[in-house]
Amino acid sequence: MNKSKTLVVLGHPDSDSYSGHLARGYVAAAQNSGKQVRFVELGKAEFDPVLRHGYKKRQEHEPDLAYFRDSIEWAEHIAFFYPVWWGAMPAILKGALDRVLLPGFAFKYRENSPLWDRLLTGRSAHLFITMDTPPWYYRIVYRMPGHNQMKRTILEFCGIKPVKITSFGPVRYAKPEKKAKWESAVRRYGGEN
Repeated sequence: MNKSKTLVVLGHPDSDSYSGHLARGYVAAAQNSGKQVRFVELGKAEFDPVLRHGYKKRQEHEPDLAYFRDSIEWAEHIAFFYPVWWGAMPAILKGALDRVLLPGFAFKYRENSPLWDRLLTGRSAHLFITMDTPPWYYRIVYRMPGHNQMKRTILEFCGIKPVKITSFGPVRYAKPEKKAKWESAVRRYGGEN
């Protein structure tokens, strides 16, 4: 399936991180394959990551956050790059999602019902997640709390699916040839049609 409008989101606060390196490789491969690409580096964006009033009062979006929101609306496919810290995504990514995935944009509760409408259907996502924990240990022992949070309780809740997850780790001790393999896989995914 060709997803020509692709949003790449770097959820690591440091653009020079390994996640950033992987994201830039994906962007280059996607552009080389003819896709339209938008690249959002949350670490370079200026915004308040705290949803100050919950859903009670509207908090205006700063220009960088408005661009992130518009890019989600524009995209057919979203690729997220971020590390697992303390079992889940970095605070900057969670804060951006808290601020942007609001009722009326990402979902809508039905009146007098526990059900909701998913307003971001028609989009797919791929999570590229780095970690220092071995992925098998994260899956079996911890039961993938951060992966489940992002896939099930955030993206799928809003109608984004399928959501594919690719984990890389442990990064801290990875040899250059292992990293080269990961980087090649990311470029391959970026260039897929």
